[in-house]
Amino acid sequence: MGIFKGAMTLRRYHAEGEIPDDFRSVYAEALNEHAFREPRNPEPGQETVGWCQIHNLLDTTFDDSSRWLYNHYLTAGLRIDKKVLPAKLFKAHLDKKLQEWCAEHGREKAPSAVRREQKELLEIQMLARTLPRVAVHEFCWNIVDGWVLFHNTSDAPNDHFRKLFRTTFGVTLTPLSPLDLVSDDEDLAEGLELAGISDYRPAPIAGVEG
Repeated sequence: MGIFKGAMTLRRYHAEGEIPDDFRSVYAEALNEHAFREPRNPEPGQETVGWCQIHNLLDTTFDDSSRWLYNHYLTAGLRIDKKVLPAKLFKAHLDKKLQEWCAEHGREKAPSAVRREQKELLEIQMLARTLPRVAVHEFCWNIVDGWVLFHNTSDAPNDHFRKLFRTTFGVTLTPLSPLDLVSDDEDLAEGLELAGISDYRPAPIAGVEG
């Protein structure tokens, strides 16, 4: 389920960085620059990453801010495409091609150079006909309060997200744990600290004793 509907499984982040006064136009340009683009010559296993709109993964332009900016909430999707060839089918086609080459040239076994060439040609042919595996992970960024929700908990998508977020917006994402959300409640924080669950005491400022 997505940002606007249903339950969410997510990771929380705190966004650290300067927000431009004209962030609407600045971020529109940045999102367009780093939007998802189909690769021209994908390789097997290659991942292609970029932004798309949360309403439809085929919408990859951000000129209309009413589609991705709601007051001070910025929303978009991280699209990750990966082309993977079916291993057994690929091997069967490759064996067939090598058999045909051997029959044509009167050889019992194809040389390594021929095997490599046939493999590369077959990869190109099959990749052109293979649809990618597509994943879209949505996020919501409260630009005013500085928190970000990313709709995925796996490490690899989160790594892609944090890297592309930094490249796009010039803002660093710091992970937040559920315990960080209650750190403003002094009584609860003290109780958790005494229980050995977490230490909420803020890092001491240089020259100031706690």
